[in-house]
Amino acid sequence: MRFFLSLLAVILCCNSAPAQSPFTRLGNAGTASFDEGWLFKRYGLQPDGSRLEEPSQAASATFNDQDWQRLSLPHDWAITGPFRIDLAGETGKLPWKGIGWYRKHFNIPAADAGKMIFVDFDGAMAYAEIWLNGQYVGTWPYGYTSFRMDLTPYIRLGKENVLAVKLNTEKWDSRWYPGAGIYRHVWLVKTGKVQVAHWGTYITTPKVTTQAAAVKMAVTVANETGKPVTAVLQTDVYEAGTGNTFKKKVATVENKPVDLAAGNNNIDVAVTIRNPRIWRIETPSRYFAVTTVLVNGRKADTYYSTFGIRTLEFTARNGFLLNGKRVAIQGVCNHHDLGALGAAMNTSALKRQLALLKEMGANAIRTSHNPPAPELLALADEMGFLVWDEAFDAWKHGKKKNDYNKLYDEWHEKDLVALVHRDRNHPSVVIWSIGNEVMDQRDVAMTKELAGIMRREDPTRPVSNGYNDPDGGRSSGAVQGLDLMGVNYFFGQQPKWDADPRYANMPTMGSETSSCVSSRGEYFFGTNRRNWQISSYDLDHPGWGCKPDEQFRTNAKFPHLLGEFVWTGFDYLGEPTPYGSDETNLLNFRNDPSKRAELEKALDELQKNKPPSRSSYFGIIDLAGFPKDRFYLYQSHWRPDHPMAHILPHWNWQERIDSIVPVHVYTSGDEAELFLNGKSLGRKKKQAGKDFRLVWDAVQYQPGELKVVAYKNGKYWATDVVKTTGDAAKLSLNSNVTKIIGDELAFITVRVEDQNNRMVPRSHPKIRFRVEGPGELVATDNGDATSFESFQSPEKSAYNGMALVIVKAKKGAKGLVRIKAEADGLTMGLTTVSVD
Repeated sequence: MRFFLSLLAVILCCNSAPAQSPFTRLGNAGTASFDEGWLFKRYGLQPDGSRLEEPSQAASATFNDQDWQRLSLPHDWAITGPFRIDLAGETGKLPWKGIGWYRKHFNIPAADAGKMIFVDFDGAMAYAEIWLNGQYVGTWPYGYTSFRMDLTPYIRLGKENVLAVKLNTEKWDSRWYPGAGIYRHVWLVKTGKVQVAHWGTYITTPKVTTQAAAVKMAVTVANETGKPVTAVLQTDVYEAGTGNTFKKKVATVENKPVDLAAGNNNIDVAVTIRNPRIWRIETPSRYFAVTTVLVNGRKADTYYSTFGIRTLEFTARNGFLLNGKRVAIQGVCNHHDLGALGAAMNTSALKRQLALLKEMGANAIRTSHNPPAPELLALADEMGFLVWDEAFDAWKHGKKKNDYNKLYDEWHEKDLVALVHRDRNHPSVVIWSIGNEVMDQRDVAMTKELAGIMRREDPTRPVSNGYNDPDGGRSSGAVQGLDLMGVNYFFGQQPKWDADPRYANMPTMGSETSSCVSSRGEYFFGTNRRNWQISSYDLDHPGWGCKPDEQFRTNAKFPHLLGEFVWTGFDYLGEPTPYGSDETNLLNFRNDPSKRAELEKALDELQKNKPPSRSSYFGIIDLAGFPKDRFYLYQSHWRPDHPMAHILPHWNWQERIDSIVPVHVYTSGDEAELFLNGKSLGRKKKQAGKDFRLVWDAVQYQPGELKVVAYKNGKYWATDVVKTTGDAAKLSLNSNVTKIIGDELAFITVRVEDQNNRMVPRSHPKIRFRVEGPGELVATDNGDATSFESFQSPEKSAYNGMALVIVKAKKGAKGLVRIKAEADGLTMGLTTVSVD
């Protein structure tokens, strides 16, 4: 049943005090974290390759679980390894396949009689099956989808309850490291019998000016009483503060009674916000809507929604317009793992990633190739990122034997609806994507069906797909079923499609670009690849990709393109191209037999040699979160008004005195002069639209100082210096935070330095870490794609002068955490972080 209420907006004074306390989570107010106090046991395939058969009664409330591991969620059971050379590099050489059981004992007070009780999973990998007190509740197989289970029929009030969850990654195949376990947050939700349904608000802003914004809200109210009731629906709108906090109230709604039939009831409301704060990348202003349902004068439910006031327009000739202003999409593709933390979600780790991308100049994220964690969208809303929200990597015909193709027929609509309903209020989400390089990308009917589902659930955003066969997708007519064309790498026939009347008005963008590969701090001469590493001159890429510079030229050649999503922002676990034997890479050359044969031969050789690589080389930033040289190339192009210059390589080449060491300079300036020990090596100037780096390719190495001075429009702009260092003498530690709050993490960068505080490149000492006080070591890393050292080890070899240690607070403890780093022959490093 659908109702429409025309609701009166009452504008409040800007000094009005907020009437709301911070909330726990978007959605129903009666939500509490359900992450603590779980028990875990791994069955099936074990980390060493052996097998442990699962018991038949693990779902029973009386099953003996006393010897199970005690843990808190989120949890990735595979990240502890060990790395194994015999396992596939494409999934990180980690033993992620197995059968995991989780159990939680908990009580629901008798006073909650008459309430609805739900459990919400933000993500569980994979094939989740849920029981409560031995009773089967339900399943959700796709490990990236968030879902809700209704526990109400099985709850024992005033008594102990046992929730059991079985996950089976043995049934799942992946082209990258997917993680394993309940790797995202879990929530216990209590509501009245009359409540706002799960993801039950849909907020749009159909008319926006600087003077006023028309806000429409469709609210689904679930009446679980089994009979008609009369309820009052009230909505207040607030400006959002940091996180889940409120600022002033800007509008409220006149209460009106509504007659609700049993089941779901759809209620349309409208409100006007005067002088709205517009959501922009530079000033991402958010709003919270607080919807309260009252029955017989009593509060049955309160529901928190987020939204932003902004307009979107995607055009074939004028690009992407945000609030009427053209914005070049400067995006990156990212997989969901958090490096040494694996797939286990941590908001502070994700925020660190986004802050680094923002510093580089990125303004967009593609959630390749699956629904993201809810925290990503919340942070994107608040930090000002555009999001390409992607659903699948496969449709009916898979790339792997047991990927999404096994789920497609029964689950594709359910998964798409779940994605759209969960994410459609987020202002950061600007594009829906139904897939990536799917085998069925030429299928017209399938494309239209999937796009139609997404448009039905949200017609306010364009629907796209990532094509690695863009010619095939367009010639078949499948692309006509979309609103926006996503091209992965192959832009060669773009003029042809721009002239085709079917696609002349089709907005187009680079949904995946470049695929440049490099290893941080490695520089090779005469070759790009050595010892399973790749030179950081940023010249290497697989056959389907290109240098970043070449993609910049492509974007300049086709200025009507909306922008690009680079593959990738961060290195990630798995898919270590070009040192991976993942045969799905052959799909990028499905229409080029010669290239396919060449790659097939290379893959055969790799399989014989068993490469040790366990993580990617694609990242602009390495797995530990340390920028590679490429970071500064993108920064120079994406932040043209930011004065910067960056020299590569380092200047420690004692074995190459008088030999050639090419020097590259990335700068947002338009020309630069290079000096070696004070002597000018010449001044070079960029050609606009053609040059994106300056190269001195005949520099004869001499120890000392290499300096560049960059200019813009003939005036001094920026400088950079690299110097030959002394021997490694000490360790220095620097934390990204001075204080740990709650479940936040401290990321501490460790540098190997000489006596003059200069990082010593090509230094690799084994570092031993100690954490003292109210803190614990969570993980260590170094960004080396070939390192098989455990992420949980308190020892880690530095990689080209750097390492990372991640620390958390002990639960309930306060005080000063001391983090120490020691290595033979070096002065100890120390830093402190407080815990409040």
